[in-house]
Amino acid sequence: MKILTIIGARPQFIKACMMSKEFVKEDNVQEMLVHTGQHYDPSMSDIFFEQLKIPQPDYHLAVGSHSHGKQTGKMLMELEEIMLKEQPEMVLVYGDTNSTLAGALAAAKLHIPIAHVEAGLRSFNKRMPEEQNRILTDHLSTLLFCPTETAVKHLEKEGIVNGVFQTGDIMCDTVNFFLPVAIEHSSVCTKLDLEKGNYFAATIHRAENTADGQQLTQLLNTLNRTGEKIVIPIHPRTRNRMKEYQIQQTQFTNLHFIEPLNYLDMLALVHDAKGVLTDSGGLQKEAYLLKTPCITLREETEWTETVITGWNQLVGNDSSKIFEAVEHLQIPQEHPLLFGEGLTSKKILDGILAFQK
Repeated sequence: MKILTIIGARPQFIKACMMSKEFVKEDNVQEMLVHTGQHYDPSMSDIFFEQLKIPQPDYHLAVGSHSHGKQTGKMLMELEEIMLKEQPEMVLVYGDTNSTLAGALAAAKLHIPIAHVEAGLRSFNKRMPEEQNRILTDHLSTLLFCPTETAVKHLEKEGIVNGVFQTGDIMCDTVNFFLPVAIEHSSVCTKLDLEKGNYFAATIHRAENTADGQQLTQLLNTLNRTGEKIVIPIHPRTRNRMKEYQIQQTQFTNLHFIEPLNYLDMLALVHDAKGVLTDSGGLQKEAYLLKTPCITLREETEWTETVITGWNQLVGNDSSKIFEAVEHLQIPQEHPLLFGEGLTSKKILDGILAFQK
């Protein structure tokens, strides 16, 4: 069975790593990797292939940064050519990026079955490109691998009931596999002179927090005024926005901007942090898996379970809510297995092989 896997962004590289480990165990499965180049900065792309030992892509499209329409369109054209040439029996996509949607659209037009890992997530904010991508991809997909029961219910409400599997979350597999390695080998906290439990890890990259210079400045000022030491691996998009708006990193005395981290260093940073401040969907989930309380700089989340259990708080960019959440940050007593036991990649493989039969 030839499977064409399409990836293009940091979270997808990490998820694909675990599936590639499963595919190589099967003699009758041939995986071909296509890297769209959606994340084109080496710190967000190349390092992950090297560190996680992901097979080098069979195709690298090097699409780079464009408007959503142009980026998706360029991917769609090139992916269609690859699919026509390779004739895969299934196309595998992850998450909710433009790479995800382009892969699903190209496959659907050619009547190739689509497997969607991390299906059924909903923020119910259709202004988010990610929400648009995940809804469209789910409605095109043949096999839908859902991380939670909530995701299954979302699909059911939209009339999607066939080919749906609740598998747990593949990031649980990844954290279980790589955390011991990160703890043993990462020296990021030592290099940054960080004391365990005495700093926050933060990421900011979404359009609602970076598209407007005044809003981004206000958010950074708010984080700075918490008085906490906050380490921010700076996303290339945020770095470019700060440069565009002439926001100087040095004006924030409590914010420590660093270059993007490789996966093992990021795991170690979040694992040892007092808490996480983020607008990233994936980092909310990683924080939960690492038992680190999270404060989400958005009005909504796809990971509602983390909020219900008390491990995550939604504060948007409201200064008073951010101050209150930081001041009263607590570690809940219970930590249920929301995302499975780390067997997701095997369950996904079983679902794909059963479909082949």
